[in-house]
Amino acid sequence: MFIMLFCFIPFTHAFKTLKKRPARFLSSISKMASVQLADMRKPYVSGTLLEKDLPTLNPIELFEKWFLEVKEGGLMYESNAVALSTTTKTGRPSSRMVLLKGYGPDGFVFFTNYNSRKGKELEENPNASLLFYWDRHHRQVRVEGTVERTSVDVSDKYFHSRPRDSQLSAVVSRQSHVIESRAQLEEEYAALREKHSDVFREVPRPVEWGGFCLRPLRMEFWQGHSTRLHDRIVFRKVPQEEKPVPPTVAAAPGWHMERLAP
Repeated sequence: MFIMLFCFIPFTHAFKTLKKRPARFLSSISKMASVQLADMRKPYVSGTLLEKDLPTLNPIELFEKWFLEVKEGGLMYESNAVALSTTTKTGRPSSRMVLLKGYGPDGFVFFTNYNSRKGKELEENPNASLLFYWDRHHRQVRVEGTVERTSVDVSDKYFHSRPRDSQLSAVVSRQSHVIESRAQLEEEYAALREKHSDVFREVPRPVEWGGFCLRPLRMEFWQGHSTRLHDRIVFRKVPQEEKPVPPTVAAAPGWHMERLAP
């Protein structure tokens, strides 16, 4: 009887502990966040991303294939919207959405005010990352690398390709600086619009406004699965002479490829 009682008590205690665990789990979450989102969960339906099925081992070309599928699919409002993450020289991070305006073998191009927070942080610390998240396609692409300013010609050409109102906005806006009110901003905009009322005369590009090109050193392609056993394929920039060590494999010239656990 003593032995049975000894065995029975721990079992009962363990059973009660198991039953109470979800409540304690949710309670611990509530201490960290007042709004509970633990039950928010969506299924993914994309196919498996296998190395043997990749249409190319060049990460820029693979990005282009995915990007064009998203763009032509018409499910995303702005398929070229991307989260740009920067850090100060002391490591303080910040992120914001920007619009990708070009890509190719040299990298990924976007434009901004060089005196904005992101502009200053990129000058302090040129290491940055881009994150494309296409939720309707259950895919995302991360691009990590270093940035440099585009040439004056590239910045001029893109600036003057923008709608005139957008050009004027870029001139008026002292991006990321504190202003008195929206009314003040609109007054300055109206005055500038009057000054440049002759639509046949170009609006000069502000010297503090221009492009950055992020040159990729690492690109990760993610595809979601309902089991949460997502696919993650990573390409890393390496010296041409560097040989891959299995399970890492050689990809396009100057790149190695590997799979990461989700």
